[in-house]
Amino acid sequence: MSEVPTDVTKLVGNTPLVRLSRLEGSLPQPVTLLAKLEWLNPGGSDKDRVAVAMLDAAEAAGVLTPDTVIIEPTSGNIGLSLAMACAVRSYHLVLTMPDIVPKERVRLLRALGAEVILTPGMRGMRGAVTRADALRKATPNSWSPRQFENAATAAAHEITGEEIWQQTNGAVDILVAGVGTGGIISGAGRRLKAHKPGLRSIAVQPAASPVLTGGPAGSHRIYGLGAPFIPAVYDADIVEEVVNISDDEAYTTLHRVMTVEGLFAGPGSGAAVAGALQIAHRRENRDVTIVVIMPDSIERYSATDALSEH
Repeated sequence: MSEVPTDVTKLVGNTPLVRLSRLEGSLPQPVTLLAKLEWLNPGGSDKDRVAVAMLDAAEAAGVLTPDTVIIEPTSGNIGLSLAMACAVRSYHLVLTMPDIVPKERVRLLRALGAEVILTPGMRGMRGAVTRADALRKATPNSWSPRQFENAATAAAHEITGEEIWQQTNGAVDILVAGVGTGGIISGAGRRLKAHKPGLRSIAVQPAASPVLTGGPAGSHRIYGLGAPFIPAVYDADIVEEVVNISDDEAYTTLHRVMTVEGLFAGPGSGAAVAGALQIAHRRENRDVTIVVIMPDSIERYSATDALSEH
């Protein structure tokens, strides 16, 4: 019998690439367009890499003990990934979330063993963050991963970049990724540029909240992207260009990805592919290979308005 992983976190990473052949066929010039399917991580998103990396780093630093209480504000993916990893490692996880998140998500987190504390929806994530901070101060031996500022967030995605390099045999020319924490574009971009200094990293942000380019924070419906601040994890020196994608562009492209390529892509994936298609249309990018990151699937948003767009 071949070696079998000892727990589910050992299955994180090594996600596949798939060629978006039908979308390529609609382009005015030859471009190879590849998507990295991060939702095929066991917890359903790229955040599996981040959750495991943050716990590994904290354990290596001696920050965590068996009775440490891990506290984190979240509205989605990082909470689910942390719940999966904490279940395996027997940590008590407390998540604070706005009470407007889908009830199915709360039930799933609790089923994984996480303690979920709901905060007033009208206060949004700011309310969840405030509650988490208060809990940390009141809870002895507690720790927060703080994914937006934890160096392990980008470090986890250096492995993503290495996978891309190996999977394309070094043929990748452009990396495109949406920016939530900034971990993917910063970590994967850094590793790929170490192999190929001429590689270009393209960040995608919501047009309605162009914070990365100095614009004001605004409301949008591209879930998982567009924090109302520039995350500490985001490394602007790695990024050659930031592309703005509107809600309508993201959802129109998401519809194409689902109905033409048959992929269970989420809204952030739709935005990233929309950005990749913009780049692919440029005359100077004839014959290049573009890798676009698809962070999670539409199933994660089935209880939101995401599917109503189709």
